[in-house]
Amino acid sequence: MSQTGLGTLGFFVYGAQFCITIFAGYGMDTFGRRKVWMICLTGSAVFTGLTYFVQDFWQLVIVRALASGLAYAELAVSITIVNEQVPAARRGFLYSIVQGGWPIGVFLASGVYLAFGQYGWRFVFLLGVLPLVAVIAGRFFIRESERFEHLQDVREAQRAGNADAVAHLVQHHDVDVAALERVSLKELFLTPGPVRRQLVVLSCAWLIYATSFVASNFYITYWLTNFKHFSSASASTLMLVSGGIGFFFYVLGGMLGEKYGRREVIIWTSALVAPLSLLFLLVQAHWLVAIVYFCLYQATNGTWSGAGYAYQGESFPTRVRGTAIGFLSAVQVLGFMVGTVLWMILSASSPPYMTWLVLAVIVPLGLWITVLFRKIPPGQELEEIST
Repeated sequence: MSQTGLGTLGFFVYGAQFCITIFAGYGMDTFGRRKVWMICLTGSAVFTGLTYFVQDFWQLVIVRALASGLAYAELAVSITIVNEQVPAARRGFLYSIVQGGWPIGVFLASGVYLAFGQYGWRFVFLLGVLPLVAVIAGRFFIRESERFEHLQDVREAQRAGNADAVAHLVQHHDVDVAALERVSLKELFLTPGPVRRQLVVLSCAWLIYATSFVASNFYITYWLTNFKHFSSASASTLMLVSGGIGFFFYVLGGMLGEKYGRREVIIWTSALVAPLSLLFLLVQAHWLVAIVYFCLYQATNGTWSGAGYAYQGESFPTRVRGTAIGFLSAVQVLGFMVGTVLWMILSASSPPYMTWLVLAVIVPLGLWITVLFRKIPPGQELEEIST
């Protein structure tokens, strides 16, 4: 496929991820987490399987855009429903294990490609349906979020004018009854207060993070082979090792978040990205490049994700949690788009070192905005944090 074709495919995939994730977030707060979760999983499986049958470029674009968009939206749903279900005392640690499935999945996908790539890319995509079907079967038995069901019961009691039922229900989970009838989008974007402030600060941080992520993760193999003189095989090996061991750094981020606070782990992690990226630019010895990149990978994936997504999940009240997390996931996609465009512009107009310096070193300095995150001591029930 030509560079133009790849660019077109990427544009539609990002666009689908952005739009579907926004709708999935709002759908969670309207129709329920589990229902949207199953729609995303089933749709992703269907369109992944249909990739096998595409006959032309535009069929490929449409099928891959929908498959990727629905798969990415599933992340927002899982952040919401898992963080609402796990015990408060171990929320961050348990979610970090769930999120740690990402590097394991990448590791296994690479193994599948190496084992079955000889049969063609169509066959590899067809195999991709199998784990999705297994996940659908497993999650079919997962109940709706108890907190979402409780919130719906409070809404129904309030609309029926049953004050006694409302009073009884809020003893179980505290709810800001006065705010229940607000449209979630209005509260998130138009109503001044702690909810909107948290969303704005988190959005800025995730936009900066995703923009810089493009250099250190999406184009890293290109950088390793062209400017660090790695072979394709050695670059792939480094990525596989970083991702495989990365599972334990996701869990480490979750454990540290339980001990010191997830906000603090995010701040420490984000502070490492720029200096590690600068060091990566300067070193040349293969062993040293490998060590520095391994650490950079864990800072941009493991500990950041291990603490960051649990922090997202506990930052918002139940009535708008799905919409907020869906929006933040879409903002991350927007960052990927911005980073990709900047990479292309800088690569065409600047020396290679300048491209890396801007995207991987200077942009991550903006991650210091994480110091403005709200302090949330670990171990609290979600209703203690925000109703």
